[in-house]
Amino acid sequence: MVKGVIFDVDGVLLNSMPVWENLGELYLQKFGIQAEKDLSEILYEMSLKEAAEYLISHYGLKQTVEEVTKGIVKEVEQFYVEKVPLKEGVREYLKELKERKILMVIATSGDRKNAEAALKRLKVFSYFEGIFTASEIGSGKNQPDLYFAAALQLDTDPGQTWVFEDAWHAIRTAKSAGFKTVAVYDKANDKNLGQIWNHADIYLPDLLNFNEFWSRASEM
Repeated sequence: MVKGVIFDVDGVLLNSMPVWENLGELYLQKFGIQAEKDLSEILYEMSLKEAAEYLISHYGLKQTVEEVTKGIVKEVEQFYVEKVPLKEGVREYLKELKERKILMVIATSGDRKNAEAALKRLKVFSYFEGIFTASEIGSGKNQPDLYFAAALQLDTDPGQTWVFEDAWHAIRTAKSAGFKTVAVYDKANDKNLGQIWNHADIYLPDLLNFNEFWSRASEM
């Protein structure tokens, strides 16, 4: 049964993972610098400050750590405000859920301002009852607090609330907390695809067939 739905943003609603994977390269392009082939892998586990320090030392940038950090943040903000697209099928999913009077909220590890800017530009923000962010709740998706806060907004029990996520750690957390989980494929999570496939209640290679989700979810 489906009483409420909690959506992740990056990798589920928005096709935004490419900007995160290529952020260092995009920043260096502004200075006419060609990035090394595996830069995204090098920066992947670094904090923003650490990434800025690496770019400065490795590429001989004259900017300070603060300037590089601000520049990277600006690149991200511009991408959300101007460019990031919806993933295929998202608009139809939201319309179908609304027609069935299923309330929806957002739970994201990302920045509220970026998410709102993109969703408003793409004209889907009005579908949601609210946005909950990890920074505002005070814990990330390795803890269930974010999902519990979102479910409180929906006024639904976890067992009747479906969480749409693309990342393995988020799916694991939501399911362990008693939520029903839908894993949505995103290339950024290929390395954990086996775990995602085996752990989620429903695995979807894309969001192009709403009835596939609805028929299966309605039986659980």
